[in-house]
Amino acid sequence: MDECTKELIAIGASITAHCQPCLAWHVEKALELGIDQADIREAIATGQMVEKGSMSAMRKFAEEVTVRNISESRSCCVEGKQSDTSDGG
Repeated sequence: MDECTKELIAIGASITAHCQPCLAWHVEKALELGIDQADIREAIATGQMVEKGSMSAMRKFAEEVTVRNISESRSCCVEGKQSDTSDGG
């Protein structure tokens, strides 16, 4: 894989990793390599699409985990013993 391709991948990965210093460094490196600004913007847009998909999946997963944990915790367990929560405890 050539250096230009690696830098474009690194730009997209920097977006998905939310790493501002990484993005700045890789954009600078890409410009030094002569990569066109349109290609850099495309790498950023691709990273943003991946980020959007992963954020959507995480929101759905978090909702599933929350609903599952709430439904499983209807009773209170203390030291492995199940107790009725109606008596305060």
